Amino acid sequence: MSAAEIQLWARNHQLTRAEIRSALWENRRLVKTSLMRQTLHLIPAEDFCIYISALKGSRAEALQRNMSKYAGVTQKDTTTLNAAIVEALHDGPMTQPELMENILPKVGTNLRKWAEIAWSIQIFRSALVEGLICYGPERGKKATFVRTDQWLPNLKEVAEQKAKQILLRRYLRAYGPATPQDFSKWSGMLMTEVKPVWESLADALVDVQIEKRNVFILRDDFDLLANSNFSEPVLRLLPAFDPYLLGHADKNHLVTAENYKRVYRNQGWISPVILFKGKVIGVWSLHRQRQQTILEIESFERFSKMLKKEIEKEAASLGAFLDTSFVIKA
Repeated sequence: MSAAEIQLWARNHQLTRAEIRSALWENRRLVKTSLMRQTLHLIPAEDFCIYISALKGSRAEALQRNMSKYAGVTQKDTTTLNAAIVEALHDGPMTQPELMENILPKVGTNLRKWAEIAWSIQIFRSALVEGLICYGPERGKKATFVRTDQWLPNLKEVAEQKAKQILLRRYLRAYGPATPQDFSKWSGMLMTEVKPVWESLADALVDVQIEKRNVFILRDDFDLLANSNFSEPVLRLLPAFDPYLLGHADKNHLVTAENYKRVYRNQGWISPVILFKGKVIGVWSLHRQRQQTILEIESFERFSKMLKKEIEKEAASLGAFLDTSFVIKA
């Protein structure tokens, strides 16, 4: 959650952690759930059905395939499991251990086998994919699950094709120029799903050439981008797992080959980075040392005085956001 909060700060330095937490757990304008690439995301609650409907097909199919392969779980078993989860959550949020204890006696041998061989979260994955449940308020350090029909009662379903088109438009607005392969990598959808939705929006797209590659943007964005003036260099401290670093299949525009593994580490870990004019120029980390919080910088190049000042300015803003002060160690 700390990474998620800093991701929002990186895009709006006026936000406070209290406002983010209020949006999640009090007025519920944000929702936490598993989405693209089966990873955790915070999204606007009003968009929940768009994401669920757009991503459900490929995610449900892949999950069912694994459950069947490794534990013999049938589609009927999965339906039974989802019903048991929804029933168990009738009276409100439950932690993973509480929910496991409640549902395992009510499901068959194959599902209990799946619970043993998979990570604990996997037993709830199908209900998350279907949008039946999402994450609720943490209880101490433990996550909870809630029923979405109770937590977000005013949701309106969105047809799958329309949801995919909306998601593609928003992806291109945020990450374009891009290719169908980029959208597939970002969303976790198979190319067999991406191709038809991409073709359905062909009239809304325009191709441009970047470094001898044909890539696409929204036609509505063409004039805005063509006439934009990026004269002011922008530096940002992006936290671990920042989505900006996951928008494209090829990362050459972000980081050099020699530094790739310092950013995209083993087992899916993505380092906090220093982003300057759209390129990663270093990584950073926070750790406690005696009575101080150390912001440690590992640069990929020699930093000018201007860059050092910009980093100090960002660090001061991040410190205010986290309600602490840093000692910068380069």
